[in-house]
Amino acid sequence: METKISDYSYENVSVIENADASRKFIANVFMWMFVALGLSALCSYIFAFNPQLSSLLRDPETGRSNLLGMVVMFAPLIFILLVRFSFNKLSFVALTLIFLAFSAVMGMSLSYIFFAYSVGTISSVFITSAVVFGVMAVGGYITHQDLTKFGSIMIMLLVGIIVASILNIFIGSSGLDLIISYVGVAVFVGLTAYDVQKLKRIGAGVELGDASAKKLAIMGALTLYLDFVNLFLMLLRVFGGNRR
Repeated sequence: METKISDYSYENVSVIENADASRKFIANVFMWMFVALGLSALCSYIFAFNPQLSSLLRDPETGRSNLLGMVVMFAPLIFILLVRFSFNKLSFVALTLIFLAFSAVMGMSLSYIFFAYSVGTISSVFITSAVVFGVMAVGGYITHQDLTKFGSIMIMLLVGIIVASILNIFIGSSGLDLIISYVGVAVFVGLTAYDVQKLKRIGAGVELGDASAKKLAIMGALTLYLDFVNLFLMLLRVFGGNRR
């Protein structure tokens, strides 16, 4: 799940000081992010607690993923790669549909957490994640300090987390898994502030209502969505004492 997209075609956007445009752009980004989170939460819940839908992804007796379940687990990455490499070719409508489809499939994939953790643990960690994410998002928006170098360090650490996670699949070390989780929390906390500041600057350099601005808002929503979901999953691994 520790998937991150960086920059897209942001480097082609000129930055100017337009606070009003920036605020409206950020508001649009968060609107789409909340839509995606709501859709993911709905799909996650119904595919976890509806026996008919749940059986489509996993064996009812063993709880193990079937072929469709494995496809669903890896499908979000395919969506991300599709968006990453086809951004300039996709229309706003096409990009929006892909974004919503990604959110739904991601929710289906996240339904597995209900079989690993108690509902109480998931709920408390979700609330904690929302508070931490909100604080860092506000911090990234209002700070006057340039977080570019800080963000670059976070991205390097993220690459290290991905490599360590892949290695730990073969090692199977619970201690390393916990270290990865703690570092992951710190990384996605930092990336939240960095990404919000980056999006604030992008919003100041786009023309509201323009098709490219709408597409950039979708991509910004995807970035923050991934920050939040990965922060949530890392915190869930840290505070997963009530794991079933």
